[in-house]
Amino acid sequence: MNQLTRRRALALATALGTTTLLPGLARAQAGYPNRPISVIVPFAAGGPTDVVTRLVAELMSRDLGQPVVVENVGGAGGTLGAQRVAQARPDGYTLLLHHIGMGTTPTLYRRLAYDPVNGFEPIGLVTEVPMTIIAKKDFPAANLAEMVRVIREQKQSINLANAGVGAASHLCGLLLQSAVQTQVTTIPYRGTGPAMTDLIGGTVDLMCDQTTNTTQQIRSGAVRAFAVTTNERNAALPELPTAAEAGLPGFEVSVWHGLYAPKGTDAAILNRLSRSLQGALRDERLVARFAELGTAPVSQERATPEAHRAYWQADIAKWRPIIQAAGQYAD
Repeated sequence: MNQLTRRRALALATALGTTTLLPGLARAQAGYPNRPISVIVPFAAGGPTDVVTRLVAELMSRDLGQPVVVENVGGAGGTLGAQRVAQARPDGYTLLLHHIGMGTTPTLYRRLAYDPVNGFEPIGLVTEVPMTIIAKKDFPAANLAEMVRVIREQKQSINLANAGVGAASHLCGLLLQSAVQTQVTTIPYRGTGPAMTDLIGGTVDLMCDQTTNTTQQIRSGAVRAFAVTTNERNAALPELPTAAEAGLPGFEVSVWHGLYAPKGTDAAILNRLSRSLQGALRDERLVARFAELGTAPVSQERATPEAHRAYWQADIAKWRPIIQAAGQYAD
């Protein structure tokens, strides 16, 4: 490359918003994607975040023309998988699909090997999932009011399962204990899948989890359901009252899921992934499957980097005082 050509190339790179000339990266961006993409789920296979991710990944794969491979990297309340993505090369080939934990981790964890806020680029929101308060099928309560009475009477004798500190089920459990003003014994698992298995088997008493993981179990009678944690009844479980209807006014929590790339990922790649995500969320098969699981995809406007960033930052601010008041940190 002669001197004049170098100057022209540098001028073009500057016009495109780059500070250094990276021909290899420019070619990669222009041909993106040209190899398989990994989406990290920071929880065990079979849990609600895993279910959501696999549905989205299949449709995005068709649109992008490359396999979108789901990898489960569980442990430490989702931070191990998130760390792997935060420290990955920002080339669009390693992504993260995480839930509400992205809004709570900045407060819940005081010492991390990665930056839980500035280590990621949001791609778009995927869905907001209601939660349900459920119990083993022979739990000695017929409704939420009776469940609260049993908890207050038996206290630490009651076992409340969750998918680990920082998981959605853990956060919902914190709110439940605060609402009934009684502490129970919490049992952490490495994911909601094994926690659900033990709840069905009667090893633990209670769990608070997303409709994506509980709807089928509730319908089959494998578990006993007391309430849904949104201010409106869920279309997939219309007979299930809201927590407010059942006697816990103000108890409201839903679990959102979002897609992320490592910090520094090129805007063109983020926008390509966002468009693919939006297409997946419009797909009739995904809409129908989400409905079966008790949720729905977000609007197209919310499945964008800008909208998701604003929502994510607001959720961090929402959860910070709740976690600080509980005084329960993960480290």
